[in-house]
Amino acid sequence: MVNGWRYKYLHMKSVVFFSVRVQGKKYISIHKNAIVQRLGWLLALKIGDTDPAIVIEEGSAIGDFCHITAVGSVHIEKNVLMANHVYISDNVHEFEDINTPVIRQKVIFKAPVRIGSGAWIGENVCIIGASIGRNAVVGANAVVTRDIPDYCVAVGSPARVIKRFDHTTNQWIAVK
Repeated sequence: MVNGWRYKYLHMKSVVFFSVRVQGKKYISIHKNAIVQRLGWLLALKIGDTDPAIVIEEGSAIGDFCHITAVGSVHIEKNVLMANHVYISDNVHEFEDINTPVIRQKVIFKAPVRIGSGAWIGENVCIIGASIGRNAVVGANAVVTRDIPDYCVAVGSPARVIKRFDHTTNQWIAVK
């Protein structure tokens, strides 16, 4: 892969489309058989003393037009399926000073983000400073600002859990 040596880690059997904007390569790890599809943006931005990290583990598929931003940590575990137009960030812009445009205010770390193995993230989902559990499903257009547990389905804005998998009955159970 061209410029692969600039990444923290880039497996030779991973694919990052040339149209993906990548900033902070030295903080980004992309593992075997992972793919980052067209016109996305990976940004690992150092804002303090701690190095940021974006990790995309083996077999994960990141859809077209996805934006992933880390000032702390965004970790996508194995075999995650991510639809198009997904936004993932561990940070927010400060907006406290009403006399200063938001673009000129500080970027603030909110919380580390972890997307669990086998999760499915739907189209147009925003995940901001929250984690998604193992084999969880996040429905299209959801805005996730709180953690979603393992084996759950979450939808809405803000996202809320509507189903959980019951391992004793091996069935999906609606949550009221």
